[in-house]
Amino acid sequence: MTIRKIEHIGIRVTALEDSIEFYERVIGLKLLHIIGEVEDELRLAFLAFPGQENVEIELIYVRGGEALPSEGRVHHIAFTVSHIEEEYKRIAELGLSGMDPEIRSIPNGSRLFFFNGPDGERIEFFEPVHLA
Repeated sequence: MTIRKIEHIGIRVTALEDSIEFYERVIGLKLLHIIGEVEDELRLAFLAFPGQENVEIELIYVRGGEALPSEGRVHHIAFTVSHIEEEYKRIAELGLSGMDPEIRSIPNGSRLFFFNGPDGERIEFFEPVHLA
């Protein structure tokens, strides 16, 4: 096979600037570039972690575009974290919707919790057992 890596994850959004701000403030991504002008029908924003531009999040805004059902955006995006208790507290203090009532564990000992992004996309913070 010639497949080497995930290039990017695309997420339809309803307000590009609001979503950029969310992913920068809450997740810690940095805006790499925007394709399209404010008045354009299609605008794309690409974000990544500083120093890790090999995988990007692409935010897709279509002016007047057909609405997608929740499951048509992305089911979830998982981010690896360390110190999951601190991250859980930080996210809880932001008052974001859809937050799990507690940190969950899976059978291998890894821990996780979910919350919602600005357009209802599910975001998972995941602490693998080897980081705990």
